[in-house]
Amino acid sequence: MSGKHYKGPEVSCCIKYFIFGFNVIFWFLGIAFLGIGLWAWNEKGVLSNISSITDLGGFDPVWLFLVVGGVMFILGFAGCIGALRENTFLLKFFSVFLGIIFFLELTAGVLAFVFKDWIKDQLYFFINNNIRAYRDDIDLQNLIDFTQEYWQCCGAFGADDWNLNIYFNCTDSNASRERCGVPFSCCTKDPAEDVINTQCGYDARQKPVHGLHWGSVSSRWEGTSRAIANASMDSAAPLPYLSSWPLLQPPPLSLNGIKPSSETVLTQSKSF
Repeated sequence: MSGKHYKGPEVSCCIKYFIFGFNVIFWFLGIAFLGIGLWAWNEKGVLSNISSITDLGGFDPVWLFLVVGGVMFILGFAGCIGALRENTFLLKFFSVFLGIIFFLELTAGVLAFVFKDWIKDQLYFFINNNIRAYRDDIDLQNLIDFTQEYWQCCGAFGADDWNLNIYFNCTDSNASRERCGVPFSCCTKDPAEDVINTQCGYDARQKPVHGLHWGSVSSRWEGTSRAIANASMDSAAPLPYLSSWPLLQPPPLSLNGIKPSSETVLTQSKSF
């Protein structure tokens, strides 16, 4: 390995091998993320037809694995080899890379607070654009379902956002059985049921159906944006903000900030 080596006082072996071991784990995690991403693209046939990357109308979650895996791989490699070989070039690269991540997180926290209305509009546009592509990609579908289940919401502004999807819209020309409905992930979790009822959202917007998440992303945004800003400015570190995760838990189910009465909660729902 070329590059200047550390020529100062002897570095503690404990510190040296601790940093080395930590970065080895980080490095292998990056390889794992990259492997999962490439495997997913291979299953979709993207690797055999690169031009198909642009065919998906919505966001492909595989990009998350590839980008995160790539960053982890580069950081892990630089930190691992730099610590083991005491290579000053790689160690400086590692430090600068971490500094850039630190700065980007701090900047993101400030921007999320200052331009929260603009970010909110972009978030709604992003969500609705992916609602249109809900059935186009199984990974995107799973991501949307997970988000709606976790945050107990249905669409960006509400359940009617699903009118943007060709399978769920209420137009007379739509012959789908899911017409005027919502995905099963909009349904309320019922711990008494062991089987997922994937049909619980049928006709949900055509007739009164209880047991659904009638809340929206808009009712969750204010608290979440503040939590992200606080986490970024308080910690501003490249590792997860463990102390801030409780702030990101979904708030109580509500519709435009108003909690539903007990009469609106129904037993007919589903389990996940």
